[in-house]
Amino acid sequence: MLLSQGRLRQTIILGALAFVVASGLCLYKTNLYEKLPVPAGLKPEPSPPPKPTPIYKATPEPRPDITDNFPRAASAKSPSDLPEIPPWNDPPEPHVDEKTPLFIGFTRNWRLLQQVVVSYITAGWPAEDIYVIDNSGVMLSNQNGLLGLQNPFYLDHKRLTDILKIKVLTTPTLLTFAQLQNFMTFNALENGWEHYFWAHMDSPAVSDEEYEEDGQPYKSLYMRALTVMRETMKPGYGPLAARWFAYDRLTLVRTQAYVDVGGWDTLIPFYMGDCDMHERLWMRNFTIEDAKAGLVYDVASAVDDLEMFYRRKSDKAKREDAAPPPPPEPPAPVPKSDGRNSPEYHELLKKLDEMQRAKNDDKAGRNTWQSAQHGGHGEPFYRDGPGFEQGISMTMNFGRDIFEAKWGRGQCDIRAAGLGEDDAWRVVPDWEKEEVQQRARDERRRETKKRLAKEKAEKKKGNG
Repeated sequence: MLLSQGRLRQTIILGALAFVVASGLCLYKTNLYEKLPVPAGLKPEPSPPPKPTPIYKATPEPRPDITDNFPRAASAKSPSDLPEIPPWNDPPEPHVDEKTPLFIGFTRNWRLLQQVVVSYITAGWPAEDIYVIDNSGVMLSNQNGLLGLQNPFYLDHKRLTDILKIKVLTTPTLLTFAQLQNFMTFNALENGWEHYFWAHMDSPAVSDEEYEEDGQPYKSLYMRALTVMRETMKPGYGPLAARWFAYDRLTLVRTQAYVDVGGWDTLIPFYMGDCDMHERLWMRNFTIEDAKAGLVYDVASAVDDLEMFYRRKSDKAKREDAAPPPPPEPPAPVPKSDGRNSPEYHELLKKLDEMQRAKNDDKAGRNTWQSAQHGGHGEPFYRDGPGFEQGISMTMNFGRDIFEAKWGRGQCDIRAAGLGEDDAWRVVPDWEKEEVQQRARDERRRETKKRLAKEKAEKKKGNG
């Protein structure tokens, strides 16, 4: 029986719908729909990859807080609150006629800086002649008292100038070692100083209290250094550039000699810069001579109380030791001076010698004191401690590469290798190696052969 036209249309539509539903279910269950082409403009955008997040290095172990190593100076209201310098090391009064400026550069580690300043004061150096260069790179933050003791770049500007009575020069930004050396020379030029001294901040100095020479009276470290400077000022002394006391832990510089060779090469910021400078001085026939003035140590730590450098009260003392909160019994009387070369003096030498040996024997390196502090977060000019140390290390390595590029070799003895001042930046890398020398000989032979062939051709052409 034939369906009516309306029923037929209805059957077809229902069948089509059933087919579509069945096909959709089939595609869904088999995931085939993901493979079907999508009309242009309807294709969904792919999900973006997850945004990368910072991956941090391991957090360094926290360093123990440091304490100030001169409690008496920390509580002092005036210089008179400090112990007096042992009388045998008193600086001359009035000041000698000569200018004897002593520069000490500082970047970080207040305990070591304060130690070396106190050591020179107690060794007889006039406090007004000592210039600490605040090269912390924090601009006026130390002068304005904005940094805390745990900050590696902290320096107690007020204590240095008002209590210890020395001078502080502040660099406008962080200088490299080579730049700092030129800063010293520049200041000497500005002040008209023909000579100046400079010392490392990790090298405390002590007068040699056992010193005797040809029956001459005892001299402090300062007076012996002055004697050395006076020798160099005599007419006809010679083309001196520097005098080294205990290598260059303390150095006397003749200002004009450093100027004449163009100062330190600031392209070599740290290590190898001294090799470059000294070799260039010798190339100009300047001399660098050893000298003695006292005992100068190389340390990576500081004594816990810098009164050890004063050792004891002198007979001319007019004050009692600062006392803690009132004790039940009256404080013991202050011991009087027991004279030069005392047991206390030898105890100081023993301590400094132990510190020096500890630095030289440290398997972690000799300059661990430079990264001993990690504090100061949130303070002006804050720098991540390990990051700063890594950056300085990378800059040091870069300087070694510059030195090698400048002289074609990485070793310090560039004069002994046959190089002169005019050879800087002109020699090829590794020029001393045999294969490099052979290539140069081959190249010269090729050039000679080419030149002779050219001359022969020109001669033949002229005869024709």
